[in-house]
Amino acid sequence: MSWGTELWDQYDNLAIHTNKGIEFLDKYANFIRDRLAIETEYATKLRRLVKNYQPKKKEEEDNEFTSCQAFRKVLNEISDLAGQREVVAESLQLQIIQGISLLSKTLRDERKKCLSNGTYLHQNLTTQLAALDRAKRNYEKAYRDSEKAVDNYKKADMDLNLSRAEVERYKNIMTAKIQQSDDAKNEYANQLQKSNNLQQQHYHELLPEVFNRLQELDEKRTRGIREFIIGAADVESSVAPIIARCLEGMVKAGESINEKEDSYKVIERYQSGFTPPSDIPFEDLSKLDTLDSSQESHFNHVQSSHLTVKGTISANKIKKRVGIFNIFGGNKEDFSDLPPNQRRKKLQAKIGELQQKIQQETAARDGLMKMKVVYEANSSLGNPMTVEGQLNESEHKLEKLKMDLKKYQGYLEKANQIPMANNSPQANRTSSMNNGHRSSRHSNGSTEDNNYDGDFQPDDAGSLSRSDSEDNVAQIQNGHNNNNNGSSASPESGLGTSHTSLPGSGHGSAHENAMGEDAYYETEMEPLQPLGTCRALYPFEATSEGSIPMNEGEELQVIEIDQGDGWTRVRRMNNSNGWDEGFVPTSYIECTLYA
Repeated sequence: MSWGTELWDQYDNLAIHTNKGIEFLDKYANFIRDRLAIETEYATKLRRLVKNYQPKKKEEEDNEFTSCQAFRKVLNEISDLAGQREVVAESLQLQIIQGISLLSKTLRDERKKCLSNGTYLHQNLTTQLAALDRAKRNYEKAYRDSEKAVDNYKKADMDLNLSRAEVERYKNIMTAKIQQSDDAKNEYANQLQKSNNLQQQHYHELLPEVFNRLQELDEKRTRGIREFIIGAADVESSVAPIIARCLEGMVKAGESINEKEDSYKVIERYQSGFTPPSDIPFEDLSKLDTLDSSQESHFNHVQSSHLTVKGTISANKIKKRVGIFNIFGGNKEDFSDLPPNQRRKKLQAKIGELQQKIQQETAARDGLMKMKVVYEANSSLGNPMTVEGQLNESEHKLEKLKMDLKKYQGYLEKANQIPMANNSPQANRTSSMNNGHRSSRHSNGSTEDNNYDGDFQPDDAGSLSRSDSEDNVAQIQNGHNNNNNGSSASPESGLGTSHTSLPGSGHGSAHENAMGEDAYYETEMEPLQPLGTCRALYPFEATSEGSIPMNEGEELQVIEIDQGDGWTRVRRMNNSNGWDEGFVPTSYIECTLYA
């Protein structure tokens, strides 16, 4: 069925219909543009979302957990998903929007030509019909005039009063009118034939051709909309497999989460290496020997006369630890401020980092050496001396890295040699019986037999050095202080005159007094005033002199704040001696100082 046959008289309606069709095509184009904008905005917001939730540098240590790793994979998949939405938007722009714009322009131009041609055909037909109408009117007038002239001639011919000349005149007029009528008739007939031929051609050939062309344009528009809708769906389908893989990646990321593995990593990260406290022994007071009053008064005198070490806080001001303590102050390169297990992990990581740097620097040095050989073989390529400086610098860096590696390997070896501390401060605070003699617990956590006549020897078996550099203390003190008792030179080891070592008691005390206590310590007779309180965050076992054990959650008095060496001096009340005093790791406590 064609529009030219069926809709031969619907020129105006067809013009309106084709215009609405092209407007509908433009409407679909606007729809695709709006969808394109949504896709672009969606992709942009997805990328911004991924960026906002990317792990920060301070969160990098959490990346070892499977849940965090899975989340990072999900973020990567979301980023890929955003990329596919961008592909959809770009394809819609290139394939659909541009296609619709081109088709719409073509349809409008073709429709305009068709309508112009139809208008021209209508004007020609209208002009011919107007000529026919004029010819008909002329013929009608001429015919009436001829009839009137015939009647006038007949009347004149029957009138005997008129002359022959007068009758002849009427006859000539009649003849002329009849001729005019015949000419008008012939003109009318000719115009009628032309009008009929033109009208036949107009409605059966020319106008149907215009209408059929409009029909083709409208069908082309409809077919174009169908192709564009399918094309838009194909654009979506083309990225569907990639989107499906993104979703599969998210599922695999979720399935890769292992709660047992994460729990194990938590243990690896926070395990201190300490053992739980042992059972508290029963103290049978009936079997304890009664202390001699002179010994007890002498012991109390020892405690009251050696309360402080250099750098402790008096009631009025804070004094910095000076002298040999500066060797260790703030020096935590061996991670001695960490629990044993964490310390080993940090040292192993540091060793791995140094080994990697050594490999890189070795490769750089080898490259410079090869370059130098090439330059020496062919001086036109370059001057070997320009590489010499870089090669020396590389050798220096490599030597320093090897020294650091050896140093940290020594740290690790010493850390591995430290046995697992028995985290049982209750056991150390409990008085022990030794061969029927009563031993008194001092604030440094050591035990001493009261049968000794005031010569107290510190227990060095469990002494734990703060850093490996303490092994060099003997070299530093060479010629000044020869501490032969074997204790390490750390704040917790009681180097110099501690509050548990009497002047002149033991080898180390004699030599230290010979050096002059003003260089290292200030002795204060009055008890120290507390600066605040602290709460133990973790249990701590005093494995060396100068330190005291504590239980998790235990409340203590702060009598000296951390001077930069990682140790804080605290005090606790004790039923046997009245108080315990010593150092604990600053990282193990939470302090609340008085205003």
